[in-house]
Amino acid sequence: MRKRKPGPGVSRRNFLTSVASGVVGVAAADVATRAQAPAARSPVEADALVGVALRVNGRTHRVAVEPRWTLLDALREQLALPGTKPGCERGECGACTVLIDDRPRYACLTLAVEADGRAITTVEGLMRGEELGAVQQAFVDDDAFQCGYCTPGQVVAVEGLLRQNPDPSLEQIREGVSGNLCRCGAYAHIFKAARRAAGLRRTTAR
Repeated sequence: MRKRKPGPGVSRRNFLTSVASGVVGVAAADVATRAQAPAARSPVEADALVGVALRVNGRTHRVAVEPRWTLLDALREQLALPGTKPGCERGECGACTVLIDDRPRYACLTLAVEADGRAITTVEGLMRGEELGAVQQAFVDDDAFQCGYCTPGQVVAVEGLLRQNPDPSLEQIREGVSGNLCRCGAYAHIFKAARRAAGLRRTTAR
């Protein structure tokens, strides 16, 4: 039998050799490119401490916090102010409401470093010495709580509303506390307490 002459196609050995050479060439080019590229910045360490000045209830506290810590963490763990309550910790229940520059904010969604140098008011800061503040007293007078867990956040939300609007309507009160949930359903009493607090604040301001 006559042997078939090899055709003009590429042999298996030649094909594998050319593929291997191509892979080596691509790898070498990638190494050269990375060598020329500037070194990427290393990310900030999660546990690296940052100094902040937290102005809470009229006093400035200089504390060291991790960049990822929330204001809620700093208030409770660093400054021992437990009135600001952890609830859902995702900005849905309002139990952690504080005032930042007189406006209600969720402490669980605010980083401690964001609050650096800002005026922060917690429920403890609404006291007048040993006496309850106007909103706190109104909540007691109108029985505006049951289990009481959401009450600090509700009180601070009403305080923030009254600082912006000293004489709100019922609809404005509803809107003002709409970000604060009460699982006990004491909303009617909370609305009454807000109206009473508005009157008390006007009386004490005279």
